[in-house]
Amino acid sequence: MSIEIKLSEKRVPYKKAMLFLNKRVEEVKNGDNRELIWILEHPKTYTAGVRFKQNEIIDKKIKIIKTNRGGKITLHNKGQKVVYFVINLNFRKKDIRKLINKIEISIIEFLKILKIDAKKDKKNIGIWVKKKKIAAIGLRVSRWVAFHGFSINISNDLSEYLKII
Repeated sequence: MSIEIKLSEKRVPYKKAMLFLNKRVEEVKNGDNRELIWILEHPKTYTAGVRFKQNEIIDKKIKIIKTNRGGKITLHNKGQKVVYFVINLNFRKKDIRKLINKIEISIIEFLKILKIDAKKDKKNIGIWVKKKKIAAIGLRVSRWVAFHGFSINISNDLSEYLKII
């Protein structure tokens, strides 16, 4: 079965994207739909993964959307590309570490095309350029269906990250 590639030209609100993504996860788990790779941008949105801690919010005025993905707090905003996926590991190796490693390598290879020298960090998940994080990965697995994805900071306002740790 082929993977559907979806590209959204307009920014998609985070909650709307999660409704679509969660529905697709259930459909893939039940064998009712194809796997998915979806490339999009969100309007400015702060999200908190399952490992998030309240003290990671510096600016207490920002609104946080709690999610079921792994990881901590992050920001999505204009100029950041988000790649969501729904991948059925029942048809592949059931190895989460290997999946994350493949995602990291794919991001590094993509950034090479843009002539950006990026690297993995042994202590932190994500991709780094000169000690600054350029790409974050957040994922969840349910019945061996992996979903959520990663984001790459392309041309977004990085000052918004000063509101979170």
